[in-house]
Amino acid sequence: MRIKTEEIISDIYLIGGPNITLPDDATVYLIDFAGVLVLIDSGAGRSFSQLVRNIEMLGLNPAKITQLILTHSHIDHIGSVPLFRKQYGTKILIHELDAAAMESGDSIRTAANWYGTTFPPTQIDQKLKGAQGILKFGREEIHWLHTPGHTPGSISLYLDRGGKRILFGQDIHGPFHKSFGSDIEAWKKSMQALLALDADILGEGHFGIYQPKDNVREYIERYLEEYE
Repeated sequence: MRIKTEEIISDIYLIGGPNITLPDDATVYLIDFAGVLVLIDSGAGRSFSQLVRNIEMLGLNPAKITQLILTHSHIDHIGSVPLFRKQYGTKILIHELDAAAMESGDSIRTAANWYGTTFPPTQIDQKLKGAQGILKFGREEIHWLHTPGHTPGSISLYLDRGGKRILFGQDIHGPFHKSFGSDIEAWKKSMQALLALDADILGEGHFGIYQPKDNVREYIERYLEEYE
């Protein structure tokens, strides 16, 4: 069943995902920083026009998407990247450890082969380096954390707004495969780092929104127990 876009908290929206755009899409989040728009992930590619339409239906201009931050290099998260870059000049950001897969169009590391498709070699505008960092947008900022496990360059993002901490943890649930460069022990450490953030709201990569705080913690801990 299709649902409409969802405002998670003031000017932060869920605009794409399995129940919003197409089944092969991971979740796509949009943040409005006083008119400057930022996307977190981009779906698998076939829903680009739907994503644009969803943004416009919110009364926002897709041409103001200045940056598209990718949580990792899998096709269900990166598929629309070349289209946003071409149409709107959107700058693409990803951790340096996942950048090569996109720049070379590696069908295995991008998991494009899982979807029976390909991903064209695509330039990265900013390679995030190290363990953490801050991206500033006017008076606000997004924090990113290197949270390896699902892939070597997986990141999670969070920001504080309206007295709440919103965490974009994405593929907390895995899966973990040798072909992805997965590391289950690194993932466990990453999950402990996410728990330490004590987030009020979680935007997950395939299953949508979890809140309040107790539900966020329970969701992460459930997977830690599953992979013990």
